[in-house]
Amino acid sequence: MGASTINRADALMPHTEPTFAPGRILVFNLLGALLVWSWLSPGLMFWTELDDAVFFATNAWLTEDNETWVLFVAAVNNRLFDVVSLMILLAIYLWAISRDPDPTHRMLRWGGIGITMLLTAVFIAQGFRMVVPYTHPSPTVVYDNVNLITEMVDFSTKDSSGSSFPGDHGVNLFLFTAFMWRFAGLRVMLVSAVFAVLLSAPRILSGAHWFSDVFFAALMINLIVAPWILLTPVAPGLSRAITAGLVKARNALPSR
Repeated sequence: MGASTINRADALMPHTEPTFAPGRILVFNLLGALLVWSWLSPGLMFWTELDDAVFFATNAWLTEDNETWVLFVAAVNNRLFDVVSLMILLAIYLWAISRDPDPTHRMLRWGGIGITMLLTAVFIAQGFRMVVPYTHPSPTVVYDNVNLITEMVDFSTKDSSGSSFPGDHGVNLFLFTAFMWRFAGLRVMLVSAVFAVLLSAPRILSGAHWFSDVFFAALMINLIVAPWILLTPVAPGLSRAITAGLVKARNALPSR
């Protein structure tokens, strides 16, 4: 019975001890480098043509004849939808916790994982801006005579940005997916990936982001940076240290 329990636990959750996987890091980094090459190669216009195709197709749908669609796109670009997105991610996070077969300090351990994820998001955001000063405005700013949902609805929404590169929502959503893969396993990762695509779509549909702001920039950043945090002892070690601190803090509280 003990062996079967251990095998079942291994099937539910990946190995979360600190490890170093140079082969997998290299594969992910090469994929990221391939994306960079496809972006910078002067002979390729792939991303430019794809960006224009996606923008003009989706912007053409934003007309008064498609009132229901306009209202939907405007609604999912309202600040309140960010709360909905957060609740969805929280639900996935709680699902990951519920699948953890090790009951020892489970909530505090996942608290450590969550704090590590937040620290990683801040590190990536600040680090990228320091290393890569490049940015660009959204398509609704670049092109004239386009359909703007802010002019079609009477509530707050977003359809433009003076600095849309990279897509911050996309960076964080893909990072969340990577953390779920590392600490919660393939099934949770796949569900997270689906919602990463769905929840990053609103800014593209409204024209506040180019397609490449998310599916080039955000994806590339995670392919290059996240493996060095998740596939080395960095993230597991940091989360374990934070968990140990949380356990000590809880034990220091006066018992009732």
